Amino acid sequence: MEYWSILLWILFVWTCIHVLTSCSRAINSGPGKLPPGPVPLPIIGSLFKLGNRPHRSLAQLAKTYGPLMTLKLGRITTVVVSSSSMAKEVLQKNDLAFANRTIPDAARVLNHHEVSMVWLPASARWRSLRRICNEQMFTTQRLDANQGLRQQKVQDLIAHVHDSCKAGNVVDLGRVAFGTTLNLMSNTLFSVDLAHPNSDTAQDFKDLVWGVMEESARPNLSDYFPVLRMIDPQGIRRRLSIYVGKLFEVFDGMIDQRLQSRASPTYLTSNDLLDTLLNHCEDTSFKIGRTDIQHLLLVSTLMMFLI
Repeated sequence: MEYWSILLWILFVWTCIHVLTSCSRAINSGPGKLPPGPVPLPIIGSLFKLGNRPHRSLAQLAKTYGPLMTLKLGRITTVVVSSSSMAKEVLQKNDLAFANRTIPDAARVLNHHEVSMVWLPASARWRSLRRICNEQMFTTQRLDANQGLRQQKVQDLIAHVHDSCKAGNVVDLGRVAFGTTLNLMSNTLFSVDLAHPNSDTAQDFKDLVWGVMEESARPNLSDYFPVLRMIDPQGIRRRLSIYVGKLFEVFDGMIDQRLQSRASPTYLTSNDLLDTLLNHCEDTSFKIGRTDIQHLLLVSTLMMFLI
């Protein structure tokens, strides 16, 4: 009983502090500092107004408060843009002012937000990483260069299905199709096949990738109440650390193997993404290390599977 009394007192004090802080901010900020929006409830703000379909809820709220409105989501003040003209004003005319992104708690796993181009603020390092991506990773030339590889992997898939049919074996189309996708991705990144028809490698890798994507997309209380980050109440960051850590182990194995191959005088450059990144490691004008390569490979892997 004493435990519940203490808990209720803590909740009461927290509510009083929140109300007083909100009132103080409202007085100090003055009118016109933020766009209009619904009046937030104590502590939770306007979270319940989002509902199960946030895009529809926001469109409905925009009819009342206009194309630029303010929502208080937990402890986070959010400005919502919901028209093309206002989006142009924010993303084109004032892009530098809004370039830095709010970092979700899931992106902080293994310090990803401090290394990844996705979350770094606009800076010289961010521009250099973006240049690498634009020139080496996501280019039309690289896609065209891999056309023959894509055709070969599709032919391998058809041949495997044909052989299985002749032998009277059951074919799990979802599994072999994912294996083909994984081999396309792994050959683009590492010039090797990660999946083989009779192995569980493809399924294991798929579980890791889907685990990362599912946990990253899961609504996280820590994003709305930053004070909860230290305890990770839903365990999202803890589970993500396991998935990402295992992916990094795969990447480390590929990096170590490639470094050994590059040390040989008979090594022939494969011109895949890993070789390109390792070449940048040796470039004195812009140094990147193993950690940068790990996080770039993570982003590249997720983007390839999303596409």
